[in-house]
Amino acid sequence: PGDQRYYNLGIGRGYSVLEVYEAACRVTARRIPLQYGPRRPGDPPVLYADASKIRSELGWQPRYTQLDEMIATAWQWFQKHPDGYPE
Repeated sequence: PGDQRYYNLGIGRGYSVLEVYEAACRVTARRIPLQYGPRRPGDPPVLYADASKIRSELGWQPRYTQLDEMIATAWQWFQKHPDGYPE
């Protein structure tokens, strides 16, 4: 019922798995076990969210645009909520 709109939220660029891994190690100050393997069938070579629609329609802007700060905010939340959201 009513008007429904769908929006992508993102910063308009993607990061490689290795970039995310390296940032996570930096932010958490931990060496995370890593296994290299071939790309799986169906895995896209590049993937990112185009947020131009929500920017133009609602004026939305991402609060965090750098990978390290995105991971840092998620890491801080996880440290405060190791069991996730309360039921």
